[in-house]
Amino acid sequence: MGAIYRREIGAFFSSGIAYIFLAVFYLFAGYFFYASSLYSATTDMSGMFSSLFMVIVFLIPILTMRLFSEELKQKTDQGLLTAPVSLPGIVLGKYFAALTLYTIGIAIVMLYGMILSFFGEVAWGIVFANFLALFLLGAAFIAVGLFVSALTENQIIAAVGGFVALMLLYMIDVVASYVKVEAVAHVLTSLSFYTRYYEFTCGLFNLPSVLFYISTAVIFNFLTVRVFERRRWA
Repeated sequence: MGAIYRREIGAFFSSGIAYIFLAVFYLFAGYFFYASSLYSATTDMSGMFSSLFMVIVFLIPILTMRLFSEELKQKTDQGLLTAPVSLPGIVLGKYFAALTLYTIGIAIVMLYGMILSFFGEVAWGIVFANFLALFLLGAAFIAVGLFVSALTENQIIAAVGGFVALMLLYMIDVVASYVKVEAVAHVLTSLSFYTRYYEFTCGLFNLPSVLFYISTAVIFNFLTVRVFERRRWA
């Protein structure tokens, strides 16, 4: 797994994807930080964290589109399948490489908190809760994007498919609002990624939400392993 991880980290930077991801994320994060905190002269960063949800929806597919699609296109996936590395090791190596780059990107929000501390008292408990929410959201979404990337050899299709999948997860709230059967609406709401994320931006730490995001990451990584298990024996 370590060799796969190191190779993918290097590939992110050599392909330029790392620079594109970081530049775009920093651009939007900086703008939302200025608009919601600096311009409003407040140490409250919840507005920025709330706005970053959609940025993540757009950027994660760019981060994950090549992880397996490129292997499939260049037929190097067969080499991976016969390498002395377990399938979970291959999947997790790629997954943690993407998660590492993502974490490097979102770490800038802690710098923003330090900047605000020069102008007033910062509620660090809320800031850390928001950072955790941003991290968990990315962890879940990267697993979804990785799974989509394993289904096609076309990087564009992987990116578009990943975006559509994440948008569908985002729109669960919208669907739930139109459902008239209360029990069904309640189930859909409990599966809402945005509602759980929004609770963190309000300073509410919810353990079930933490487990929800972790479970999503585990499930989609497992599904990715299953995709390649079927290919290995096909």
